[in-house]
Amino acid sequence: MKKTEVSIAGVTFKNPVMTASGTFGSGMEYSEFVDLNTLGAVVTKGVASTPWPGNPTPRIAEVYGGMLNAIGLQNPGIDVFLQRDLPFLAQYDTRVIVNVCGKSVEEYVTVVERLAGSRADMLEINVSCPNVKEGAIAFGQNADSLYDITSRIKKKATVPIIMKLSPNVTDITEMARAAEAAGADAISLINTLTGMKIDIHKRTFALANKTGGLSGPAIRPVAVRMVYQCAQTVKIPIIGMGGITCGEDALEFLMAGATAVSVGAASFTNPSAVTEVIRGIEDYMEQNGVEDIHEIIGCVQSRER
Repeated sequence: MKKTEVSIAGVTFKNPVMTASGTFGSGMEYSEFVDLNTLGAVVTKGVASTPWPGNPTPRIAEVYGGMLNAIGLQNPGIDVFLQRDLPFLAQYDTRVIVNVCGKSVEEYVTVVERLAGSRADMLEINVSCPNVKEGAIAFGQNADSLYDITSRIKKKATVPIIMKLSPNVTDITEMARAAEAAGADAISLINTLTGMKIDIHKRTFALANKTGGLSGPAIRPVAVRMVYQCAQTVKIPIIGMGGITCGEDALEFLMAGATAVSVGAASFTNPSAVTEVIRGIEDYMEQNGVEDIHEIIGCVQSRER
């Protein structure tokens, strides 16, 4: 039996594959297609302190190699999440990582405090949200803001925290260092890249929001590069994501230095994508005589040293 267990901040996962926030709900919609017990973790859709209606439509646009979305983190809020979603996930033998969003530090902290003592094994903090007190600049686009929100959440959290980094910055390693210095237990990256599509027939924007987040296979090379850079820079674990559709894609991230990976947009076109990624990693290990997943985690780094 090949060893696929990984550990992040003292939390053990049966394998290194989890869902990406915003692409899997809280597992309810996918549970008839996917055995949630086989997953390393379910990462929930973003949860805010109050219900968010999201952005006006249209808010999804297909593009070459992926998709643009401007959903606006629509969610029913922490009350419904605690009453409905977490009890549903409690039925399964899988780790639960709750993604937290907000428009001010206080909103994030409110959700974190409400989750204390809950089923959540870890919290993933979405710092790509617009900071309304700082002119709508995302928390994750300024190192000082990232340090501040990380340190304040860390003081309130009762479980390990993962800071989900935005790729829409000049230097991703600066953000990784800020998160680590502020006490983050792990980082996840990348979130979506900002993009735009013009409908040439209507001569207007394809998305009502004008811009949206680009996800899908097109962003994978950028994501792998950023994961590698951060793995060279910080000592805390990394969860890699961005355009993973199969086991081979996931293995790139692991070899670049990620301890685990998240599968996102692929689930929209293939509901079984996350389990296929798990099988793909296991098949690779079998075919290449890899007994323990740690033999390949960060292997391209070790070759350079």
